[in-house]
Amino acid sequence: MRARNDLAVIQTADFITPIVDDPYFFGKIAAANSYSDIYAMGGSALSAINLVCWPPGLDEACLEAMLQGASEVAAEAGAPIIGGHTVADDELKYGLAVNGTVHPDAIVRNVGAQAGDVLFLTKPLGTGILSVALRKGHLDASESDAMITSMCRLNKEASEMAVAVGARAMTDVTGFGLAGHLGEMLGNDDQLGVSLNAEKVPLLPGVKASLEKGYATCGAAPNREAVGERMHIEKGLSSELDFESILCDPQTSGGLLIAMPEARTDDFHREARHRGIDVTEIGRFNRSGRIEVTA
Repeated sequence: MRARNDLAVIQTADFITPIVDDPYFFGKIAAANSYSDIYAMGGSALSAINLVCWPPGLDEACLEAMLQGASEVAAEAGAPIIGGHTVADDELKYGLAVNGTVHPDAIVRNVGAQAGDVLFLTKPLGTGILSVALRKGHLDASESDAMITSMCRLNKEASEMAVAVGARAMTDVTGFGLAGHLGEMLGNDDQLGVSLNAEKVPLLPGVKASLEKGYATCGAAPNREAVGERMHIEKGLSSELDFESILCDPQTSGGLLIAMPEARTDDFHREARHRGIDVTEIGRFNRSGRIEVTA
């Protein structure tokens, strides 16, 4: 919403069910996930309010730990949690309504990429697959820690540097998976496509092993159906790894997908090294009209 000629207000709301058992880390993950919508538009977060669906009888110490985790993420974001609302519910859900700002002429949308732009990803994939393995008790401590660390990390700095360098389009990778959010970036342009290099797509530790054991999310199938025939995976990739499951895996608090003009990629890499942020070139936009995945 445009408030002035030089100021637009962004308001978002998001909440999720627990993806980990520890309430402190669930609070951190849910908060980071909620702030991400602001950063995906190139905005700055100002404040937030809690959205809590709480099962009656659940230990209130869990509520305290959850809100503590969220408040720490809010402090890191520089956008304090200033209130909230709680309702009774059979299933625990938590998230934030976040208020932010952006200059109207500096909004970064999820469409607008052009053929030749380089596609960057700022976090590794696999949180959905790993969360299933974790619930089944088949994820070791180091793999679980890596997953939680990734989900707790804010997209704030990655967004700031993408905007500063000149990102053409940007979105965060969440419930629709990488393939679904790429489909959004292609928009209604039937000729715009993207070529992904499967070997460059970063994965969290344990994703390959978890897939080999048959762990996958129920959300991957509808995500694949939504992309439809627009996605084409080179034959032979699935013999080593079910890459389709990875691309369609719903993510929680995933990274940013950034379309960057080729002329600005060196500046982007330089800025990322300066800030200590991992960014990976995973593909390039073209005029194929498809999401092509090659080795």
